[in-house]
Amino acid sequence: MILILSACNATRYLSDDQALVKSVKLDSVDKEFAASALTFVQNDIRPNSRLNLALYNFFNTKKGKYRTDRVRAIGEAPHILDSSLVEISRIQIEKFLATKGFFKATVKSDIKVEKKKASIKFTANQGPEFKISTISNEIADSAVAQLYEANRAGFTRMKVGQRFDTDSLAYEREQIYRLMKRSGYFDYLRQFVRFDVDSNLNNSQAKVTMYLANPTDKPEHQVYTIDNSLVTIRNSSGLTDSLLADTVTVDTQFRFTDYSGKFDPRPISRYLFIKKGDIYNIDKEDLTYDRLYDLNVFRTIKVDYAKTSDSTNRLQPRYDIVPLKRMNNRVEGEYTFNSGRNGFNIGNTYTNRNLFGGAELLEIKAKYGLLFDANATGSLIDKIFSRDLQLGANLVLPKLLVPFPIPMIGKNGIPHTTISSSIQLFDQKDAFSSRVFINSITYDWIETKYKFHSLTPINIEFRKGKLNSVFRDSLSQRGYELYIRTNNRAFFNLGSQYAYTLNNIRLNTYSNFIYFRGAIDAAGNTLGLLDRAIKFPRDSTGSRTLFGLPYQEYVKTEFDTRLYRSLGGEKQIIFRINTGIGIPHGNSEQLTFEKNFFAGGSSGVRAWQARTLGPGNYNRSSLGSDGKADTLRRNLRNLDQLGEYKFEGNLEYRFTIAENFLNAKIKGASFVDFGNVWRKDSPASRIENPGGEFKFNKFLGQLAVGTGAGLRFDLNYFVFRFDVGIKVRDPQFKGSDQYVLKYLLNRGARNELKDKYEITNFPDVYRLVQYNFGIGMPF
Repeated sequence: MILILSACNATRYLSDDQALVKSVKLDSVDKEFAASALTFVQNDIRPNSRLNLALYNFFNTKKGKYRTDRVRAIGEAPHILDSSLVEISRIQIEKFLATKGFFKATVKSDIKVEKKKASIKFTANQGPEFKISTISNEIADSAVAQLYEANRAGFTRMKVGQRFDTDSLAYEREQIYRLMKRSGYFDYLRQFVRFDVDSNLNNSQAKVTMYLANPTDKPEHQVYTIDNSLVTIRNSSGLTDSLLADTVTVDTQFRFTDYSGKFDPRPISRYLFIKKGDIYNIDKEDLTYDRLYDLNVFRTIKVDYAKTSDSTNRLQPRYDIVPLKRMNNRVEGEYTFNSGRNGFNIGNTYTNRNLFGGAELLEIKAKYGLLFDANATGSLIDKIFSRDLQLGANLVLPKLLVPFPIPMIGKNGIPHTTISSSIQLFDQKDAFSSRVFINSITYDWIETKYKFHSLTPINIEFRKGKLNSVFRDSLSQRGYELYIRTNNRAFFNLGSQYAYTLNNIRLNTYSNFIYFRGAIDAAGNTLGLLDRAIKFPRDSTGSRTLFGLPYQEYVKTEFDTRLYRSLGGEKQIIFRINTGIGIPHGNSEQLTFEKNFFAGGSSGVRAWQARTLGPGNYNRSSLGSDGKADTLRRNLRNLDQLGEYKFEGNLEYRFTIAENFLNAKIKGASFVDFGNVWRKDSPASRIENPGGEFKFNKFLGQLAVGTGAGLRFDLNYFVFRFDVGIKVRDPQFKGSDQYVLKYLLNRGARNELKDKYEITNFPDVYRLVQYNFGIGMPF
């Protein structure tokens, strides 16, 4: 409230001859150009961000006046009306309209001041739109003229009959530059091209002539070819020590001098695309920069060229490379809080980013976490709700490690082979413990700039789950036999995974595109086929076993499809559908806990916490309300609201609130989320989650709906996110009671709803408003 009042009363700090700019408007300019035209208004006479102005006023005023003795650089100083800046802005808008083909455009400014508040209005008379009548060119070098004419149609934006626009001329100049630089013309400069525009003011026509000149000291432009390359790798401090230098020649053209003594030149040379005998090509230079940086082992890379002393027009590429520190150790900690439970995670990651000299990455990770139940009694040890220990190692190779020859596929991105191994020890007090050991090999490659593939042909898992004996007996008494058989056992899993992603590289842009990610996870199918041939032994439950352990059989798919649409500037709307299906079959009666889907959370239906929504119409009051039921309800929390089917959707509108707030850009979002998870219809699901089965005729009536708004603090290197979700429709209730938004401001009615459905504050907590914190965008 203090900040809001500071912004509203900003004018009281001004002297009598000052006025705060409150609004700037532009009238009679085509909508297509209005937003761009307003950018030519001088920054110091644009309206302040209310938030930044409020902060400035709060920290820089004293006794009703602005401080002059000590000014704190917090917020944004008030933008005071300055008539000279208004005139500069008017002239700049006129010039901008001329660049868009309105050569006769005039702009007038009007200023109104009332109670120390200034309103500025620019009114334009655009005049007629000038169109291009003819396009011609004069190119001194005949070879260059031939090259231009052969390629012009593929890139030009200048066409006879279209509106004149200097952006088209600038684009033409840049495309000619790229064309020349791709075609061997190493010495070519953008300044060789100039345009002459002859406008006829009587008939609103413009004649455009392009001139491409020769170098002043040569009769024509020279084409250069590539000679041998010299690659110098310094040590991580950027120094060279001749005593430690290793010199190796690779492929008779790359001479490596490694002062760090840490690199094998052969794998590095795979990503040097500037090859001997080729003509100079700036695209290959850019590609070499991109791939060398993608290796993630070099801090700086610089490519220069030396011309040979003879007349053969050859270039010798010279690479000057400084590597990153080879080893790194990172310690991380985080505090977590979730519905009456809080705790911490602490982790350590050791990294060796050049293990064998070919940019191989080794990561060794350890993470330990505790979660405490604030409602539990006793000592601190007694309040521990869960423990989680994770250990893992990843070896990432910058190539596809396969036992057969494959073509080079690194032009669109570095392929990777990841060999990983991990172990997790998880214990939830009085309920469940899990031991998981996973080994896998994964291949990642980029088909094109926008298409990414990830294949895990081998994924070997050993899982051992154990239910607390008291908890197990309480489940057995309620008929949860399948749940017990699935989660109170050890098993073996041999599977494969594949994922395809489209347009991930565009997620941080404001363009119009469709994002898609599809994934499939299949296990036990090969073992199922082998069983038909050799007949694996069976255990006491009738499950087929390998190495004395039953194995899983299932197929799980998930699809994430999003439509991104730009609304101009940094305004964007996103529509997302996220679906998934998991089907246990053969040797598996039910998916294990880890393989099920869940709904809610900071990236799903944000009005619900993760794993507290669904399945279907399931209401946890079906567990009962006596003391034993409360214990069961507590022990099953986050374990019983899962499903084999998932459907979620999101509609989100994103916009910018403040361009600079404490060195961060503040963005806002408003959203509507909907979705749920469902169980496969079976006798077990009807017992464990009554009302949670998927039935097509009840599907729409079981969708949860939430709405809300959020803030995103964009610090360039990461985004901190805060979202507030509000429940609109809750499918765990019946009839009109599902529309819970009406209870938001009516505590009495809300308590009546809780009593009606036997919702207690412990161990379940029911809130209509959910707060979500996160790093990065939700999707």
